[in-house]
Amino acid sequence: MGIEDILMYDESLFQNINAFDPDYLPPNYNFRDTQMEAMAMAIRPAMRGGQPSNAVILGSPATGKTTAIRKVFELVEKNTEKVVCVYINCQIHTTRFGIFSQIFKKVFGHLPPETGVPFSRIYAQIMKELQKNGQSVVVAFDDINYLFQTNHANKVVYDLLRAYEEYPGVKASIFAILSDLEFKYAFDKNVNTVFIPQEIMFPLYKYNEIEDILRDRVNAGFFPGVLSDDILEQISMYTLENGDLRVGINLLRSCGNIAEASASREITQEHFDKAIESLVSINVSETLKSLNSAERELLQMIVNFDGIYTAGELGEDYKQKTGSSYASFNRTLDKLEFVRLIDTKYTGKGVRGNSREIILRFNPEDYII
Repeated sequence: MGIEDILMYDESLFQNINAFDPDYLPPNYNFRDTQMEAMAMAIRPAMRGGQPSNAVILGSPATGKTTAIRKVFELVEKNTEKVVCVYINCQIHTTRFGIFSQIFKKVFGHLPPETGVPFSRIYAQIMKELQKNGQSVVVAFDDINYLFQTNHANKVVYDLLRAYEEYPGVKASIFAILSDLEFKYAFDKNVNTVFIPQEIMFPLYKYNEIEDILRDRVNAGFFPGVLSDDILEQISMYTLENGDLRVGINLLRSCGNIAEASASREITQEHFDKAIESLVSINVSETLKSLNSAERELLQMIVNFDGIYTAGELGEDYKQKTGSSYASFNRTLDKLEFVRLIDTKYTGKGVRGNSREIILRFNPEDYII
């Protein structure tokens, strides 16, 4: 029985459900050639025994930074044994020991013992092995701001970039990846003397780029004929409005699951509407959980206000209530807009027409803030 027939219990709309996973590496990776070339140029000297460059990789969430790095690392390791490339997720690995354990694993193929071995010995083993093999190491720290929060950033970066002082010939570089564009990283002076990075920017995807990327996922993940161009356009537009490619990829999977549960041979408008409904409530709930107390308090004021706040009125009320500065208020307001809980709309009124109205992007009655 083919896909055109009503689904039976052992049939599926998905030819490869893994195509919608967050860690899926698509064979075609488009629209990031400039950024990947910049990364490759930073690593290239190490392939000839030279010193690789450091880089700060900047871009909003889901602009392709992690995938680009993994693709570049994959290509480097396929073409040379002179460079060891290590990817570290700083939300998972936050301690000095944990990070160097991951580097150890990449160098030796297994993790070091968790107990009974001091950090200094693990560090020495890594550096001696790199020294012996004449290898450079390039370490990508994804969401490096988490290392600053745990106060490990300076030490870890120093350990890597100053390794050559104790282990001559060892060459290391760091790719620091930042998704929180508001975060201002600041290393100690002794780190800044060796961490002189180039900046590689990842802009938001445009509509046609989003549609092409999602179409590639559809072709990889679903059987032919499962998703119409009309539904794909709606998913692409919703993704653009949310500024997050992961939203579109999650929507594709969710639409497929809902259609499959309905024993449908294709994804319909009804399945898309249900997927949006479930996605919105999950996304808002997760975002609300991530807010700090100042952001939560400002959002609560917006929710409780009877009418539409202007930024000026809200700023005055917030200052009176919390004693915060206007600069602090603006940063907090920008963060709420950045995570897409609010929109701000210029009214053309006020000084030089700069007055802004604050608009909630979700229904507050459905959520506890």
